[in-house]
Amino acid sequence: MDLRTVAVVTVHLALFAIACRLVAVDIRTHRLPNRIVLPTLAALIVLGVVDAITVGQSAPFIRAVSGLLILGGFYATLRLLSRDGMGGGDVKLAAVIGLVLGWHSWQALAVGAASAFVLGAVFSLSLMMLRRADGSTRIAFGPWMIIGALLGILME
Repeated sequence: MDLRTVAVVTVHLALFAIACRLVAVDIRTHRLPNRIVLPTLAALIVLGVVDAITVGQSAPFIRAVSGLLILGGFYATLRLLSRDGMGGGDVKLAAVIGLVLGWHSWQALAVGAASAFVLGAVFSLSLMMLRRADGSTRIAFGPWMIIGALLGILME
């Protein structure tokens, strides 16, 4: 295994640990703390630049930044359209996820983004069918975003 592969695996393991923490916090508090999400985003941008320079290929980093803008922008639009639905933490996490999935591939970005909404909808509808929730019940969306991102990476 070469040094770059070790670095990529290490970063993904660190992201998995951060994701587990975010899932636990979001389920408990319905918040995705800036003190976790923003440093993660900054570190990933720096790592993306380092990777682009080291490998001598800018395409994955350009795709990653595009993913950040696309997914982050989409979630920001959802937040503007529905003040009570999508939280600011979801928008910032979408930027992180867009960056990571974009770095992987356009397919990973599409699968990860779509999976979050499908899984969240299935969960919400299941709760409603079981009469454990209604249309006004707040449901943490961060866990579905993270599971969707994982699916995007695994299905690449």
